Amino acid sequence: MELYDTARGGIFTLDAGPIVTMYSCGITPYDSAHLGHAFVYLTFDVLQRRLRDAGHETRCVRNVTDVDDDILRKARELGVNFLDLAAQEMVKFDRDMQLLNLLPVYSEPRATGAIPEILTLIGRTFDQGLAYEVDGCVFFEVSKFPRFGQVSHESRDAMIELAAQHGGNPDDPRKRDPLDFVLWQPSLEDEPSWESRWGAGRPGWHIECSALALRDLGETLDVHGGGRDLVFPHHECEAAQSESVTGAPFVKHWLHVGLVGLGGAKMSKSLGNLVFVEELVARAEPAAVRLALLDQHYRGDWEWHDETLSRAQSRLATWRSTLTTGRASTVIDDVRRALDDDLDCPAALLAIDEAALAGFTVAPAAALMGITL
Repeated sequence: MELYDTARGGIFTLDAGPIVTMYSCGITPYDSAHLGHAFVYLTFDVLQRRLRDAGHETRCVRNVTDVDDDILRKARELGVNFLDLAAQEMVKFDRDMQLLNLLPVYSEPRATGAIPEILTLIGRTFDQGLAYEVDGCVFFEVSKFPRFGQVSHESRDAMIELAAQHGGNPDDPRKRDPLDFVLWQPSLEDEPSWESRWGAGRPGWHIECSALALRDLGETLDVHGGGRDLVFPHHECEAAQSESVTGAPFVKHWLHVGLVGLGGAKMSKSLGNLVFVEELVARAEPAAVRLALLDQHYRGDWEWHDETLSRAQSRLATWRSTLTTGRASTVIDDVRRALDDDLDCPAALLAIDEAALAGFTVAPAAALMGITL
């Protein structure tokens, strides 16, 4: 199997042993999952299905960021406990992922369940002189990690701009460098707090994923990724803090998924231009929603249109027409070749279309794509 690797900037053969470890950055559960989220997790699901089909065992960890600025802000607005909000939204999320027929993940750890591991990891960076403390805030010092930028390959100016967009506060006067990022921070009066050697507080965003990945999958992951908007700062910072402590490569293969748009802009909660899985399954069967998403290549940005769903429903009807009259075929091998070519799901679907129109049974090939006819 060949996949595009973000850090190396090209398509490379996936270095996969009998067990393939992968980490997919999960949701911050303060609102329902939209199609942009679903597209990321569906990509990792298809990757797992093909690897299992090829004889590998897969262990995919998808975290839950149940403590960060966004969820605490929303809980404050609603006047509810942040963990109650997370629990409520995770029920919806799990239902949506089941409707889309996603494989169960190997583990789905929560940031609040790994505070000891997070504090241990921060302590290791601090004790090795890779971090410093100011007013109860612990910052990772990027100048101590010469490879900073190895994942995103952004210029310094671009990194500063992206950090500002994603809450990195590059203008914070307590920082030695605008790109230094928070590992630990004091909590506000109404925020959850844990005791630490630097005072009571809560973890920063990036350290959560490093701690969970290292705990559940080990020092080096086969595949790690998420939406393309996580390349910087999130994944860049993860790599820096993880590798500086372990001395081992953090990730063999960085996989990033394109962004889904609506009305000419990326779907985002701030803009409100969202399409939710729960809305679509009220209008069409879940298999059609999954098929509509699979008709896009995972690496490209794309725009959602309602016609995509109706086209998927018609496609399903054609595939199902072969269940009783179709002849045996080798189309599943065509699907395998397409998936091995940088997860080319659109090409895989076209191969199934052609076989169905020619009167061949396509149920096994559809099943490899996670669609039960």
